[in-house]
Amino acid sequence: MSESTHRRSVLASTDRHPKTRLPMGVRCSALCALLAFANLPAIVFAQPSCPGIHVNILDIRNSTGTVACALFESPVGFPTEFLRSATNVMIMKIQDTQARCDFLDIPPGTYAMAVIHDENMDGKLDVNWLGVPKEGYGFSNDAKASMSAPSFNAASFRYDGQNLDMTISLNY
Repeated sequence: MSESTHRRSVLASTDRHPKTRLPMGVRCSALCALLAFANLPAIVFAQPSCPGIHVNILDIRNSTGTVACALFESPVGFPTEFLRSATNVMIMKIQDTQARCDFLDIPPGTYAMAVIHDENMDGKLDVNWLGVPKEGYGFSNDAKASMSAPSFNAASFRYDGQNLDMTISLNY
């Protein structure tokens, strides 16, 4: 077989199966659809969030300062000594008067939560000369503070180690 015959046979074989070119937009759309369907099981069967205690903070009056969420596992230091006594403390900047605390890898047990809106970022809940808070505060179980902070028992809740979503409204 001569070289020219070999070249012709290769060219002839490509002519038998001509390739049709799709417009670039059609190819991109097809690829996007394929990727979306390939990830569909992950999207449909995904858990909404990791196991833990997830707290949405409501009624924040402004975006100034930070929000501190303190998780206590005993009455010791609840709620005023959160920096020294809390099991976990999360402090975050407020964005658009919204905040969320996510405590992950928390073992099952009984807990209570205290939240403060630290507007001047001094690490404590500011009070007036009568002891009335000047910054926002809130507790789990919507425990109320009348003449003093609520007890650990009033704010306590059981956590089973799974996913727990709660909301805490701030009082000013």
